Amino acid sequence: MIYKKSIVALLFIIFCVQVNSQSSLPRSTPEAEGVSSKNIIQFLDAANTSKTEFHSFMLLRHGKVVAEGWWNPYSADLKHTLYSTSKSFTATAIGFAVSENLLSVNDKVVSFFPNDLPDTVNAFLSALTVKNVLSMSDGQEPDPTGAVVGRDSNWVKGFLSTPILHYPGTEFLYNSLGTYMLAAIIQKVTGQTVLDYLKPRLFEPLGIHGEDWETDARGINTGGWGLRLKTEDMAKFGQLFLQKGNWNGKQLLPVSWIEEATTAKILQDPDAPQSKRDSSDWLQGYCYQMWRCRNEAYRGDGAFGQYIIVIPKKDAVIAITAETPDMQEEIDLVWKYILPALQDEALPADAAASSQLKEKLASLALSIPANASASSLQKTLKGKTFKLQPNQKNIQSISFKFDNDVCYATITDTAAHNFAFGAGKWMRSTTTMHGPNLVAGAKNSLNGLPAFVTDGAYRWTDDKTLELTLRFTESPHTYTYICSFDGKKVTVNVKTSFYFGKGDISIVGEATK
Repeated sequence: MIYKKSIVALLFIIFCVQVNSQSSLPRSTPEAEGVSSKNIIQFLDAANTSKTEFHSFMLLRHGKVVAEGWWNPYSADLKHTLYSTSKSFTATAIGFAVSENLLSVNDKVVSFFPNDLPDTVNAFLSALTVKNVLSMSDGQEPDPTGAVVGRDSNWVKGFLSTPILHYPGTEFLYNSLGTYMLAAIIQKVTGQTVLDYLKPRLFEPLGIHGEDWETDARGINTGGWGLRLKTEDMAKFGQLFLQKGNWNGKQLLPVSWIEEATTAKILQDPDAPQSKRDSSDWLQGYCYQMWRCRNEAYRGDGAFGQYIIVIPKKDAVIAITAETPDMQEEIDLVWKYILPALQDEALPADAAASSQLKEKLASLALSIPANASASSLQKTLKGKTFKLQPNQKNIQSISFKFDNDVCYATITDTAAHNFAFGAGKWMRSTTTMHGPNLVAGAKNSLNGLPAFVTDGAYRWTDDKTLELTLRFTESPHTYTYICSFDGKKVTVNVKTSFYFGKGDISIVGEATK
C-alpha cells in the first residue's frame, strides 16, 4: 500500500512539473541570447534612481526569459492591474472574432445595438465602424469615458448618445469607453464576456491562469481597463505577437491579423514637428489598441507605466509593471540601456556580470518605512476606536492594536477591514476594501473581484505621529495614512500614491472609548 501511494505521489509530482514547464516560458542566460548582462545591470541601477517606482521587469530574447525581477513586496505569483494595456487584449478578442467570421472591422457599431440607439442617429454615428473604434478615431470629443461610466448604468447607451463631432476615422482621440464598446460587441456576437471568450483561445493555450477582469453593472467586461495578469503572462502575450500569432507550432491568430493590428492606422498629432515626434513614443501612430514606438517597436500601454513592448527587429519583448508620473522617462530607460544590449550574435560568457545580475535581480526591493522607536502612545491606543468625521473616502472609524512590532489596524467604511503593518518589514493581508484606482468613479468599479492583496508597514515619525503605508500589491498604488494624535483627537492625512504629493485628504476624528 505504501509503495502504491509513493507511485501515485511521484506521478502527481511529475504531472505538476510537466504542467508548470508547459505554462512557463523557457529560461536562458543573457549572453547566450546575445544580451549584455552589464547593460541590464545599468538599466536596473537607472530604474532605482528614476522617478518611476518599478514593480516588475521581464526581458525576453529569442523567446526565452533572460532577466526577470520583482521589487519586493511585489512577486512573480501576483497579478497586477494593467489599466489600458487591457485594451490590447480586447482588440485581440476582436481579432479572434474576425477570424471566426463573427464580425468584420468594417461593420457599423450601431448594427450591434439596435435597442440602445438614441432617438436620432446622425450620419457620423451611422458611419462609425469597428475599425474606427479599434484605432481610437471614434470622432467624439472630449473623451466621454469619465462622465458616462460614473453616471450611467447602461454604458452602451451612454456611448451611443454622446455626440460625434468629427467624421469617424479622421481624428485621433483616446477613448476608453470606445474600447468598452468593443467588449460589448464581443459579448453580443459570442454570448460570452471577453474574458470567457479569450480563455480557450488565448489564455489557456499560453498557459495563463488566474486572470480576472472588471465588469460594468450589466456583466460586460470593461474592455479598456480592468484586466489583471502576472508579469510573465504579459510577456507571453507580447511573445505571441512577436511570433505572428503562432504558439508552440499552432497558429492561434492569423498572421494577417497580427500585422494589421500592429501597424499604424492614424497619427496622434499629424501637425507635430519632426523634432517632437523624434523624442516621443506617443506620436509614432496608433494601431488597433496598441501604440507604435520609436525604434520600429510597438506596445501595449497602461496608465502609470504598465508596458508590453515588442521589438521585432531585435526579436525581443519587455514587460514592465510600475507606478510612474512620467511614462516617457520609463520607456526612455528601455531605449537607453536595454536596446543597445541586444546584439545580433551570442556573446561570450561573462561569469562576473552574470553573477552580479542574478544577485541584483534577487535583491530588488521597494524601500520600507524606517523602523523607528516605539511611541509611548502604543499602550494607550490599544482598544481605542476613533470615529471620523464624514469624508470623501467614506472612512467611518479607525482603531489600532500593537503586538510584537506589528500594528493591527481596523479601517471601517461600509465594513470593517483588518490590516497588519510591520515595523521595518512588510506584513501581508487580504481585504475587500477597494484601494486607489484611476477609474474608481465607475459604477461597479472593482466589484466582483477576489479579495485584494495588501502589504503594510508602519513607523512612528515622532511620539505622536503614526505613519501607515498600505500597498495594494496587485495594483500600482499605495495609501499612506498619517495619524497625528492629540489627546482624544486624531487627524488622519490620507495620501494616494498616484497623486504624487497632491490631493491629500485630511480627516478629523475623536476617540469613542
